Amino acid sequence: MHTLAKFIYFKLLGWKIVGEFPDLKKCMLVVVPHTSWVDFFLGLLIRRVINKDMSFIAKKSLFKPPFGWYFRWMGGAPIDRSKSSDTVSAIAQIFEEKEVFRLALSPEGTRKKVDQWKTGFYYIAKAANVPIVLVAFDYGRKQIKFSQPYTPTENSEADFKLYREFFKGVVGKKPELS
Repeated sequence: MHTLAKFIYFKLLGWKIVGEFPDLKKCMLVVVPHTSWVDFFLGLLIRRVINKDMSFIAKKSLFKPPFGWYFRWMGGAPIDRSKSSDTVSAIAQIFEEKEVFRLALSPEGTRKKVDQWKTGFYYIAKAANVPIVLVAFDYGRKQIKFSQPYTPTENSEADFKLYREFFKGVVGKKPELS
């Protein structure tokens, strides 16, 4: 699958990788922008290209029949967004229990245009004591860009400014939603 994924990604699609995926067993992967359902399949492809397992969380309704088995098989975990629960602690506990856990999520929380990111990824990374790796899906330049690992600090305002700077100029599949 690795060789086939590389052929599709580099040769057929003509995309490239900028930066290096860090050699980490545990991290929070923050993927921006999330503007199309195509992003999911691009994410599946890139994880085979770099040959690293990654997990994701998604709304609970995606895990119902007929496709729920597929999303679980691909490393997904359902999240019930309708009730208030301590999702940060629950996910931090998963990091604690697993030897290898790389959680990919989109801070936009939707494929629609948003003015502000959800901050849960930041607090999950802090609670789990894992670094944040920024991942840009840049359809404008046909590249996926990886940042160095960032450890969340006590200055969330400065941290988020740094994160937003990394994604400046990145264009999603649907540019009007980026």
